[in-house]
Amino acid sequence: MRAIAFTSRNIKELLRDPISYVFCLGLPIVMLIVMTLINDSIPVAPGTPKIFNIEKLTPAMSVFALTFIMLFACIRVSGDRSSEFLTRLYASPMKSRDYIIGYTLPFSIIALFQIIITYASGEIIALINGESFNIINALLSVPLLIPSVILFIGTGIIFGTILNANAAPGVCSAVITATAILGGIWMDIDAMGGAWKTVCGCLPFYHNVKYARYALEGNFTDMLNPLLICSAFAVLIFVVAVLIFSIKMKADKR
Repeated sequence: MRAIAFTSRNIKELLRDPISYVFCLGLPIVMLIVMTLINDSIPVAPGTPKIFNIEKLTPAMSVFALTFIMLFACIRVSGDRSSEFLTRLYASPMKSRDYIIGYTLPFSIIALFQIIITYASGEIIALINGESFNIINALLSVPLLIPSVILFIGTGIIFGTILNANAAPGVCSAVITATAILGGIWMDIDAMGGAWKTVCGCLPFYHNVKYARYALEGNFTDMLNPLLICSAFAVLIFVVAVLIFSIKMKADKR
């Protein structure tokens, strides 16, 4: 009940500041349209696949858009800390996990809507351009992306807890850039191979994008390994978020 009450408060705060969720929900649509226009303007030989195939771009964009959920989660946590709101709330019987759940649930709702909008936009663009897009696999992909949602929101909470309101957004921006480069949003990391693929394979971003693309393709066999890796990272990040928040909460009470 304590976590639900705190969740309700955070939902009201988000509704008072529509820029965050409007930006998060609108970003995937804009990015898909822009990348499609760029793709259509690049001349290719007959029979050559497009650089930004909508079936590969849509799941990658759904993962990339989650990084902005991370950013706004980070801003919310760091903002509550800088305003002394959390310090006053520490006098209540709430535990660290209640705070984490209270921050996670509102942004998870936005993230799920964001994923649905991204796939719906991909379907519309595919219909307009005459490209293939399996809507059934897209629907199945939505719940499969929950580990990615938890991972990025947990990361945002960690940064919001350990950093002040000025430094936190800058660090999140670095993670956003790392996700785009190391996750293979705009490039085929498997085709590049070598040491670069090894480095990317050690981080969750590559596996997030990989299993999201497998899910949309309906390749659920190859999807299992990157999904398990991403899920393990998500659990680890969430546990670390609870521990760090608990340590910080005890330190602020003194």
